[in-house]
Amino acid sequence: MRKIVIAGNWKMNKTVAESVRLASEVAAAARDVQNVVVVVAPTYLALAKVADVLQGTKVKLAAQDVHWENQGAYTGKVSADMLKEIGVDYVIIGHSEQRTYFGETDDTVNKKVKKVLALGMSPIICIGETLAERQGGRLESVLTTQVNGAYEGLSIDDARRTVIAYEPVWAIGTGVTATDDEAQQAHAFVRSLLAKLYGDELAQSISIQYGGSMKPENAAGLLAQKDIDGGLIGGAALKADSFLGIVTPGDTLSK
Repeated sequence: MRKIVIAGNWKMNKTVAESVRLASEVAAAARDVQNVVVVVAPTYLALAKVADVLQGTKVKLAAQDVHWENQGAYTGKVSADMLKEIGVDYVIIGHSEQRTYFGETDDTVNKKVKKVLALGMSPIICIGETLAERQGGRLESVLTTQVNGAYEGLSIDDARRTVIAYEPVWAIGTGVTATDDEAQQAHAFVRSLLAKLYGDELAQSISIQYGGSMKPENAAGLLAQKDIDGGLIGGAALKADSFLGIVTPGDTLSK
């Protein structure tokens, strides 16, 4: 049975005090959630304080990025062991904004994935196509390259500990969402790529989130799809009530 993983990516929003308050609200609201892994990803500055708030609750902590080196002259970066020390469970890697604005490549994604796994945390590996790539008929080639790159050199046991977030880049922050069928087709294709790499049994065990403007109004339809196992949530995660409006329909499902 696959886990339904719903993660709130707060991006560059919320001060430390605001992050603590939101984390407290999410933890309280998620107290009775049974079938969803609930995750929040505040900024680096807020991670330690939020970790304290989440201790003993059902909500897991994620970082929004990581560097692949243990230490060194990498101004502004944070290493995996720093994240591990404060209790981070998941790390978002390869987000489209990192790829678009900050030079993330399939190679750096792979390095980060390996480092996170080596320290016992789980990577949320982001993949997805731009509007130009989709309209140009390159959806499958883009996803193939990104999946193969991210999983290069990973064992079956390592792969089993990963989560994938499929992000149609054209739907992030635009209010435009792929239809349930469009999203399902992309997720099914991603699962087929995993099956080619590791076999169908492993592919069926990996959670694949939808990361393109999921919100309470469309969550139930998306989460009901066979191969959609949660969501990587942006704007709708910045308020506890809207975030739990996505978690709640997920809690009624099992995959």
